[in-house]
Amino acid sequence: MNRVECQAGLLAVPKEAEPRTEVLKEGDTFLVTLPDGSIPVDNGAGLGFYHRDTRFLNCLEMSVNGTAPVFLSAYTRDSHFGQMEFTNQELPSENCPVAPMSVHMRVLRTLREGIHQRIRLTGYEREKVEVVLSLLVGADFVDIFEVRGLRRPRRGQILPVKLEKHGFVLGYRGLDGSVRSVAVAFAPAPRSLEEVGAGRVRATFQMTLTPGSKHYVHLHAVPKIHGEEAAGLPVASVVPKSFKLALAKNYEDYNRWKQRCTSFYCDDPLFNQLLNRTVTDIYSLSADYPGIGRIVEAGVPWYAAPFGRDALIVAWQTMWVNPDIACETLYFLARLQGDRDNPGRDEQPGKIIHELRRGEVTACGETPHNPYYGSVDSTLWFIVILYELVVWLGQDKILQDLRPALDRALEWCSRYGDLDEDLFIEYRRNAEKGLINQGWKDSWDAVVDPSGRLAEGPVALVEVQGYYYKALMGASRLYQHLGETARAVRLRNRARKLRRLFLENFWLEENKWLAFALDGAKNRIVTAVSNPGHCLFTGILPRKMAVQVARRLLAPDFFSGWGIRTMSNREAVFNPLSYHNGTVWPHDNAIILTGFRAAGLAHLIEPVATSLYQAAVGFPYLRLPELFCGFARRTDASPVHYPVACNPQAWAVGAWLQILQAMLGLSCHGNQVRVSRPVLPKWINELTVSNLTVGSGRVDLEFTRDRNKTYCSVRKTNGPVHVVLEA
Repeated sequence: MNRVECQAGLLAVPKEAEPRTEVLKEGDTFLVTLPDGSIPVDNGAGLGFYHRDTRFLNCLEMSVNGTAPVFLSAYTRDSHFGQMEFTNQELPSENCPVAPMSVHMRVLRTLREGIHQRIRLTGYEREKVEVVLSLLVGADFVDIFEVRGLRRPRRGQILPVKLEKHGFVLGYRGLDGSVRSVAVAFAPAPRSLEEVGAGRVRATFQMTLTPGSKHYVHLHAVPKIHGEEAAGLPVASVVPKSFKLALAKNYEDYNRWKQRCTSFYCDDPLFNQLLNRTVTDIYSLSADYPGIGRIVEAGVPWYAAPFGRDALIVAWQTMWVNPDIACETLYFLARLQGDRDNPGRDEQPGKIIHELRRGEVTACGETPHNPYYGSVDSTLWFIVILYELVVWLGQDKILQDLRPALDRALEWCSRYGDLDEDLFIEYRRNAEKGLINQGWKDSWDAVVDPSGRLAEGPVALVEVQGYYYKALMGASRLYQHLGETARAVRLRNRARKLRRLFLENFWLEENKWLAFALDGAKNRIVTAVSNPGHCLFTGILPRKMAVQVARRLLAPDFFSGWGIRTMSNREAVFNPLSYHNGTVWPHDNAIILTGFRAAGLAHLIEPVATSLYQAAVGFPYLRLPELFCGFARRTDASPVHYPVACNPQAWAVGAWLQILQAMLGLSCHGNQVRVSRPVLPKWINELTVSNLTVGSGRVDLEFTRDRNKTYCSVRKTNGPVHVVLEA
């Protein structure tokens, strides 16, 4: 079986890769460019302007007098505003060449119902000069699955370009019957608009620059999906103030968001920047889905869509920053909960989705993602997060509202999740175009034995049994709270039996370690991977075993110096460049560190947290990507980038919030917040946590480190808040 067959054609690898890109995102629209803000024509790296799983622009280039400008710098603020700086090379001119570095170009961008862009040219030449600014804009309307490598037997029809005085419209009629178009408008009107190839238009602007003079060109590009003829579509309207208005509205939205969230301030300026961007990245990755709700999408560019597992883990990571995220996520996923047995989508009653897509490929039935349910653990995470949220807020309404979804989720676990009635949750692909592996490591080659042989299903993953144990224990407490004692006891007994069987079948006494999985014949797959670390927070392991697992993960074959790898480098199948078989995933590390805290091993958190912080310094904006390569750390080196990692990626962004919570030992139960034996790392001496939601109140806490001990004090409370500090 080759790679393409294993992945059912859904490759996550484009033709090319760009190690550094700039990203802007707003709702279900995002823009991925080179650092200079450009989208080169015919790029194969997935650059472009996307809306609802379709690339609407695949080209956006700028030139002056036919010459590419000199890129100086770029900056993205709060995930919604981009600024690029340029100057000129020597420019050809009719009279005298324009001297190098005598023209400054500043490009500002934001997204709000499309792209808003302002270009400012400032002249510094002593004499007036004539310049011609050219913008090349193109569209291909390719589905995100095609960008990732899916080959389609046929596509729809590119529609004729519509040119008007102030702009143009590019359109495409898909095989799904929808017309997708992008209207591009300019102010002032271009001197000329010229079609220069299939789906590409060049706009030119002539201007006279005098010393100190400033000239502006505004662009507004609006994507649309509709059923009308593209020829009848109007060009987008654009006026100079539209850019400022869009920017002001985005600024207001982000400010309101930050006011609703827990805020952080410490004596390490870089860590302050990291945490502030984490909070704004989470907001930028959120999107509204009409009729369903709001959810944090998984990541840009490949996974800018709802993913059940990802969204639930992010809800867990961010609960102490803003519990509304968890609430919105649970309601969203409950509305899409499986209600039938549909093998073509791996759907079953009560099952929580894996992924939802809205592009042409999915609409035509070429992939099963409308939605797709091939996740073995999303349903378990749903139960866990529902329990955690009810405990955190101390509110019954959420439990009452989602009680039917909880009932159905538990029914799925026992009726469909346990395929052979051995109490373990297993997966086996039914959908022809679905995922072969359905745990969090869901690449085609992720579940292999030490010789590299792929596991045959049904497969019972080690971490999934831990999730199931925690879900059963949490559900038992929820039903006890509802007064259903008999059901609570049954669930608790099932959890205890699961724990006993788990230890009998997964614990490798000779290695003091856990098996990766059980295959369809109940053979242990003993490949040494990071998955056992996920069991630490669930409580399924006795403490002695938990300590052994934790210390094993800190051994050099797992711990690269930048973080814990997904696979031991002693394994023959280890590959530091593999998606799941040797790289470092920040969210994987965060879950493991949360397990260290749960197992009473808080002192083991700092080495890994420090290594990840030092790794973050090697990435733009201190933003850890989805994953990075698992090479061993070398002196004065930086972590090796993974070429097609999502960045930002939601659970990588949220990883820092989870790690910080684990370090602080912070938990909440209704109106009571508990701080248990906090541990600040050596690079933080003081940390303030403000506006923390505790039940129906708020609290500000201050942490200080002195002589390797960390202390907590209460600065302010608002509402009925009770703080318990454990030395």
